[in-house]
Order: sequence, then structure tokens, then C-alpha cells
Amino acid sequence: MSNGPQQLPASAGPPEPHIRMVNLHKRFGSLVVLDGVSLNVAERESMVVIGPSGTGKSVLLKLIVGLLQPDSGEVYFHGQRIDHLPDRELEPVRIRFGVLFQMGALFDSMTVGENIAFPLREHTKYKPSEIRDIVAQKLRMVGLENTEQKMPAELSGGMKKRVALARAIAMDPEVVLYDEPTTGLDPIRADVINELILKLNEELHVTSIVVTHDMTSAFKVGDRLVMLSGGKVIAEGTPEQIRCCAHEEVKRFVEGKATPEELQAIRLHQVREIAGEAMFSDL
Repeated sequence: MSNGPQQLPASAGPPEPHIRMVNLHKRFGSLVVLDGVSLNVAERESMVVIGPSGTGKSVLLKLIVGLLQPDSGEVYFHGQRIDHLPDRELEPVRIRFGVLFQMGALFDSMTVGENIAFPLREHTKYKPSEIRDIVAQKLRMVGLENTEQKMPAELSGGMKKRVALARAIAMDPEVVLYDEPTTGLDPIRADVINELILKLNEELHVTSIVVTHDMTSAFKVGDRLVMLSGGKVIAEGTPEQIRCCAHEEVKRFVEGKATPEELQAIRLHQVREIAGEAMFSDL
């Protein structure tokens, strides 16, 4: 017989976000880039950040990994605030992130193998034979077996991106940050990169943050999409929610359409050019 009300186990509550950004502000001179951005990223989530050029997407990645510091606001990783850490304390955090830079950022004077081995030599005590094995493994993961001795100049744009991706995952990071991963690639090569992002998410169980203008890529690799404009988050949701969003700016961006004002300015310029040609033809 019960002697009182049954004690239910306390709720654990929602898990701590893998990455948490709180009220981030960043400006360069008079240019306001981020104006109070707050976002949570769950563990193993793939979050895609979209928006017009100059709206702070790449800056957001740099704030997360500590390459820049916010003017105000906070960044947390596993519940630990990291934006104010000195470099010495930030270094162990940084190596848990892999970054695929927009242009790949390979060292031209190093071979493919040396590029991928670079972070391993800098941050681990692995033996040369162990490093060679890891390099070969990462190259297999991106479909570039037996390319260790090639130089970056011998590679196509898509192959360079894949080598840079192999380097980004060389240290088995928890989080991979992608800055415009499909920029400069034709649709087929871009889809190869998209498929690799999905593959790495599944096989390495990483958390991914992808900055892109490529809506095909965004809809394919994102669990959640966030749109920045004017330094603020103006839309956030699943790919389907963003695809169906009624916000006019979001709709135009997703559909790739210029604003009525931009179209009017183009047409007015064309009219002036035609008028100018007609005037000179009468001389």
C-alpha cells in the first residue's frame, strides 16, 4: 500500500546544444555584419546557413571556431563558453572542428598527402607510418585513393575540394564547418560534394554547419535551414518549411529572383542606353 504520492523521475529536459550562439554582434568599421544572432545547433545536426552576400555567413563560421571574436555575445561548445578563451585554451577546442574553406586553401608547395598530413603532424604524436595510414583512409573516404603524390596544381577544382575535405576530417572532428563547399563547381561535381557531406554525416556522426548560396545543395544536405539578412535571422526551419516560406525576401532568394526595384533599374538602364544609341545615330 502506498504511503503517499508516487515520486516520478525528474525529467532530464532537452539536451544541451552542441553549439550555442547567443546574441552575436560583429561589425567592421561602420559595416554591421551580425546584429544579434542567436542559434542552437544540436549534436549530429546538419544546419545550413543561407542568405545574400555580405550578410555575415562566413563571419559566423569564424566566430564559432574562434578565428574572429564577436564585438558582443557568446559562443558555447558543449556548454562551455569559448569565444573569450585565449589561444592557448582555445587550441584543444579548435582541433575538434574541421573546416572546409571556400577555395580549399591547400598548400600549393605540398603534395596531396602532405596537405592532409599537416594537421596530424602539428597536433598529434602519431608515427609517420600511422599518419600515412590515416591519410590513405581519408582519401578513400572522399574517393581519391592513391593520389598522395599528386600536387594541387594537377587536380581539378572538384578534386581540390575533396582533398581539402579529407584534410578537414583528418583529425576525426566532432564538427565540420563548410564555407561555400560547391562554389566554382559544375552541377555534377557539386553533387559529388553534397553526397560526400551526407556520407560523412552518416559515417563519422559529425555535426555540420554549411554556408552556401547553392539552394540545391542547401535542400539536399540540410536538416535545418537558417537565412540571414541584414545581420539577423529572418527565417529558420526544415527544408520544406523554407521552400514554402511566405516571407518575400526568403521566397526571392530560394527562387533566385531579383527584386522589382532591381529589375526596374536594369530596364531603365537599358532604355537610357537605347536612347543614347539613337541620339548618336542621328548625328
